[in-house]
Amino acid sequence: MEYLRRIQQFFKEVMGEFRKVNWPGRPVVINSTTVVLVVTVVIAFFLWVVDMGLARIVGVILK
Repeated sequence: MEYLRRIQQFFKEVMGEFRKVNWPGRPVVINSTTVVLVVTVVIAFFLWVVDMGLARIVGVILK
C-alpha cells in the first residue's frame, strides 16, 4: 500500500508543478515557430552553398 500512496503523491506533486508553469500564449508560440523556421532555412541555404563550393574545389583538385 505504501507503493500506491507514493505514486499518488507523485502525481499530486506533478499536477501542482504544472499549475505553476507559465504557458506561452498563441502569439508567442507563432513568433517563436516563425523564428525557428526562418533560421533553419537560412542555415540550410548556407550549408548548401558551402557544400557546393567544397564539392567544386574537390572536383578541381581531383581532375
